[in-house]
Amino acid sequence: MIEVFAPARICLFGDHQDYLGLPVITCSIDKYIKLSAVKNNAYSLKIDLPDIEKKRTISITEPLIASSEKQDYFIKALEVLKEYDCIPTIGYDINISGNIPINAGLSSSSAIVVAWTTFLLKAFGNQLNITSELIAKLAYRIEVLEFNSPGGLMDQYSISIGNTLFINTISGETKRLNNPKMSLIIGESGVPKETLSVLKNLRGFAQEAISTVKFHDLNSKIEESKYEDYQKYQHLLSDELKPVFHAAVKNYQITKEAYQELKKDTIDIEKVGKLMNEHHKELKENLKITVPIIDKMIEGANQNGALGAKIVGSGGGGCIVAISTSENESKVIQGMLNSGAKSAYKVEIVGGVL
Repeated sequence: MIEVFAPARICLFGDHQDYLGLPVITCSIDKYIKLSAVKNNAYSLKIDLPDIEKKRTISITEPLIASSEKQDYFIKALEVLKEYDCIPTIGYDINISGNIPINAGLSSSSAIVVAWTTFLLKAFGNQLNITSELIAKLAYRIEVLEFNSPGGLMDQYSISIGNTLFINTISGETKRLNNPKMSLIIGESGVPKETLSVLKNLRGFAQEAISTVKFHDLNSKIEESKYEDYQKYQHLLSDELKPVFHAAVKNYQITKEAYQELKKDTIDIEKVGKLMNEHHKELKENLKITVPIIDKMIEGANQNGALGAKIVGSGGGGCIVAISTSENESKVIQGMLNSGAKSAYKVEIVGGVL
């Protein structure tokens, strides 16, 4: 049997930044997609996804045919890995399930892609030096680049490599940070998030704003921007683009400040919480990716002892994450539940895909 465990991920700082080539700070948590595979004699990959009540069979002796779904990651992974001489030679019965909430901002779909990629490498890529970085690179290509999707590489790299990471989203270079000694609490809204439409729209607006500024000032670079640049360039932008540019520049500064704190041996978690609240303010007021239940849950967490809280993922619903001291964990959880959360619970930071 081959078993693979791919964790969920949280973006602590840098939501809606990775597709702009700006850095993010993430961590992987102890919610998992589990893939179990046993050899069969059918010369096919028989996949069972009980959580979404789907099954499919992929022949390994016939040409690969994508399903009618818009993005068939299973087939695309097989196509990409052929380039690495990672080609199925025997069939497997495969079960993929997990306890990552679906469509909730914790990257359950990316965890499936990472788990599937890892399985194929373990089963058929014995000639390769399989590293977490290779898995991340391949999963990002399979899920994003091959389909020209609007997201960045944050999800695949965070899930593959694990722990708390500062990720350069241009190069894919990662720096492991000390896992902060603080309680992380997830609150599920029960409202499905919107991914592709939100990402596509906000990415388009942000890139248009950055291009407009660069058109007027060829020396401007978003990766070298400071918060003062918003005041310098806002007159060049339409009312529609101003808040998106503000969020890009401000969140970049917040992420850099959070990085300086999180790489210390002794971390001021009150400062981290304050920065998290500032980050969420940009996501709410300028990118407008929250919904009323998310706003209530954030308020409920902060009013009951959280040091900071923010929406997680692309937005439009999904989850929030709050940080607190261990003494206030139960109060924060209850504050989320009293504010309408479907579920709320503490999570731990863990390593990457196994």
